[in-house]
Amino acid sequence: MELNEAVIGGGSGVCAAAGSSKVLLAYKNATQHLNAPGLKVSSISKAGMGILKLATSQWKHQEKKARARSSSVGNRYTSSTERSPCKRSALDQIAALVVNGQSRLQQLAQEPRQDASCSSKPQNCRRIVVLGAPKVGKTSILRRFLQDGFDEQYEPTSEDFHRKLYNIRGETYQIDILDASGERSFPAKRRLSILTGNIFLLVFSLDDRNSFEEVRALRTEIVAAKTAQIKSKERARVPTVVCANKADLSENEWAISRDEIREVCGDDCAFFETSAKDNMNLEQVFEALAQRGGLPLETGPSQHRKVSIRSYQALRTGRQPGRGGKAAGFETPCGALYPLARRPSFSTDLRLVLGPHASGKQNKSLDKCRIQ
Repeated sequence: MELNEAVIGGGSGVCAAAGSSKVLLAYKNATQHLNAPGLKVSSISKAGMGILKLATSQWKHQEKKARARSSSVGNRYTSSTERSPCKRSALDQIAALVVNGQSRLQQLAQEPRQDASCSSKPQNCRRIVVLGAPKVGKTSILRRFLQDGFDEQYEPTSEDFHRKLYNIRGETYQIDILDASGERSFPAKRRLSILTGNIFLLVFSLDDRNSFEEVRALRTEIVAAKTAQIKSKERARVPTVVCANKADLSENEWAISRDEIREVCGDDCAFFETSAKDNMNLEQVFEALAQRGGLPLETGPSQHRKVSIRSYQALRTGRQPGRGGKAAGFETPCGALYPLARRPSFSTDLRLVLGPHASGKQNKSLDKCRIQ
């Protein structure tokens, strides 16, 4: 009973606090009861989660009431997050206190609130769309590009989205990689991925004829979609790289000849015999992707220094992580995986394809959708 009262009382006190000092005071009052002798670790953990859940609901309720009061008198509403010296949401402050105590709250107050993924110029952003049949090695090739590793175990991929940030010669670059493997049964969704892509990586397996025929069909579909997108009478030239994967197999096991592959690729499409397992010719693949997509060659996995996102942000802001001194800066090209990357929503991609004013054209609702 005493524990429950502590959780409820502490959570309510935290939610009612307008500043970090009141948040800290309420947290201390609650934790004094949580640290009582005889309490199990699991009970303390549940109590802490109770504080967070109750704090979230109570804080949202109070903000809703505050908005209603301010709208009635015509005053501009200032949220409690803006009033807080930490300039962080209340839930961020409470979670930091519960997990790490006051020291983490002070760190949050000092950290600049910025998103490392929003710093690249639009002309320096590219989206690579990876397409191909299942079990041909697309994920393994991407793992070589992103992490320079290989995993023997096969796991089916429905859809993967990755983002990597680079700083090369003082310029920031962003590469989004969409593995659209799970869109084979959704033509409209696949077409949207094609229309939003800048560079295309098509992968088939040398021991699987059906996977090669799928790449042939995908190549035709991509060119047709991009030609219609730019409304050109001439055939669009699309930056495309084709990987004939599993080249580590003996040629007796190949189901496709090199002449057939060259016929499909033509003159405007790069072709490489690759092996994700043996890391064969993959460096040339990544170099071709960069060249055809208008990216620096330093975006290749062996051409830049790999750092964590925290180190990347620290270098970008000129501070060393965890220290107050100046960082060495971007003297050498470096890149970092952005861990919170998500594929943009379909509405965002649609606006990108149709244009920002497409939603206002209500009189053309009966026209055929350009995505189909």
